[in-house]
Amino acid sequence: MAMVNRVPDVVFKTRVRDESVGGPNPFRWQDRTTQEIFAGKRIVLFALPGAFTPTCSSTHLPRYEELYEEFKAQGIDQIICLSVNDAFVMFQWGKQQGAKNVFLLPDGSGEFTRKMGMLVDKSNIGFGMRSWRYAMVVNNCEIEKMFVEPGYEDNCPTDPFEVSDADTVLAYLKGVPRSSEVAPRLSFIG
Repeated sequence: MAMVNRVPDVVFKTRVRDESVGGPNPFRWQDRTTQEIFAGKRIVLFALPGAFTPTCSSTHLPRYEELYEEFKAQGIDQIICLSVNDAFVMFQWGKQQGAKNVFLLPDGSGEFTRKMGMLVDKSNIGFGMRSWRYAMVVNNCEIEKMFVEPGYEDNCPTDPFEVSDADTVLAYLKGVPRSSEVAPRLSFIG
């Protein structure tokens, strides 16, 4: 696992609503660069193995949604959830989750994740190449703090969820120890 000091320069393939497209899928492709997303802002980004998966859907994304205003109060401009999924999957997952505050960023090709040193093989559970679970605070493209789940390895038999959760990151921003009562710390197998 290679650690980097800056977020890598990539082009994300996203979809945005465009009523001029018409039909049941009124969206168009929009390229978004690392600079457009991170420059001049303080961002919390958390990355997870996959949309619609148990921990990601039941705890990881919902808790960041729930604590959004508290993150804003700590000077965070935006919260981003990144996954090695395509824009269509991320859109449908966000819709199903009712995500209104967290921006779901698709890393469909895994380029950002690979350049972050966080791309792992999850073929043991039928996923292929995905992101290791982590979170980070990014200040104007510079990585201020990383929260990387323990046990980083290809085909890890578990999915640790101990340090990339919203409560841990928020405690860091507030400069206080994380309270163990705020949210469960989970580790799922498979």
